Amino acid sequence: MLAVAEKNSIKVVLTKRYNTIRQQSIAICQPLHTEDYVVQPTGDVSPPKWHLGHTTWFFENFILIEQLADYQPFNLKLNYFFNSYYESQGPRILRTNRGNMTRPSVQDVLDYRTYVDQAMDQLLAQFANDSEIPEALSHLLEVGLQHEQQHQELLVTDIKYILGTNPLFPSYQTKNNTAISTITRPLNWIPIQEGVYEIGYTGKDFCWDNEHSVHKVYLHDFEIADRLVTNGEYLQFMQANGYGQHEHWLSEGWEWAKQLPVKAPLYWYEKDGEWYQYTLRGLEKINLNEPVAHISYFEADAYAQWKGWRLPTEFEWEVACKRLHSTIPENGNFLETQNFHPIATQTEADTQFLGSVWEWTGSAYLPYPNYPRFKGALGEYNGKFMVNQMVLRGGSCATPISHARMTYRNFFQTDKRWQFTGIRLAK
Repeated sequence: MLAVAEKNSIKVVLTKRYNTIRQQSIAICQPLHTEDYVVQPTGDVSPPKWHLGHTTWFFENFILIEQLADYQPFNLKLNYFFNSYYESQGPRILRTNRGNMTRPSVQDVLDYRTYVDQAMDQLLAQFANDSEIPEALSHLLEVGLQHEQQHQELLVTDIKYILGTNPLFPSYQTKNNTAISTITRPLNWIPIQEGVYEIGYTGKDFCWDNEHSVHKVYLHDFEIADRLVTNGEYLQFMQANGYGQHEHWLSEGWEWAKQLPVKAPLYWYEKDGEWYQYTLRGLEKINLNEPVAHISYFEADAYAQWKGWRLPTEFEWEVACKRLHSTIPENGNFLETQNFHPIATQTEADTQFLGSVWEWTGSAYLPYPNYPRFKGALGEYNGKFMVNQMVLRGGSCATPISHARMTYRNFFQTDKRWQFTGIRLAK
């Protein structure tokens, strides 16, 4: 692994971040059995060993091969296996076939990570001081680290799907860090006055290209809920036959809902008249006060229509979040808490805007005005996905806290719900 220097510098910060983030990926996989690393129960989910290999391929392919003299790739045959969707980087295995490959073995993938980490150590060691580190290299390294953090979130959600669709419902963790609440705080509304507001990232640290460029939007008067929709509230929708009333659903959503084997959020199971859900601690009774999670856009929109309200736009969400928060709360329910589960509101001031669940918005995923797409191969990172997807905001209990931003634009297709996705209302 990269050696940590003693003085505070750009080189030291990059080195420390690399160490911490790379080790975090391994820590997430630590509770797994070898068999868990390999399976792919659905096309949206990738085997954990693929995530570990793909994030390593990113550093090798985009940095080491280009930047380190005389670098010898670990095994060029792995490019086909670990390239995700980069057309510019050559042929690749179909995403849905990632779970069919028993080789490379888990140990081969771990050896691959060690090999690349040692080479990254060698690359950074050749710079005597900060001024010698090329700006392009610093940017690529930061992109690689942010990319790995995205895959840490995917690791958590993919592991949950792998274990949560196993009829034995095996537990990933035994400890319970989650704060328990037995009271649902009444939902109140936060009023926002009409006006022209600035949207997009304005800081000097890293952000994704889709958070640029800063632009102004006009918003009418609106109100946004001061907390997330709870399991108990969503259960009322289910008990009112919400899944059986077409008038609440978008046409495509109605056709989707009719095909659901269980008319409930993902991981919900009814047994002897009571509802349970799979968590990474195993199967548990539903806590009615926790935010509802693993909801598709179709379900979120239908619930909002049933209540007589709507989902906020991503611009409304960002304006409201910035109104209430100046920074990402250090006590937010992010990956580092190791709850790996949404938590109920604990105080009147807890608006749940950041952490616990990604919040569906009513906004299509489109480029901002003057969108500055990354150059070269990294231009494939966000821009080519700006169609047929909806924006989510806020981060979840699987998002690393240093990866979260109030301007972060996540995006998924309308039927996806294996991520920690939930609902905030607006009117």
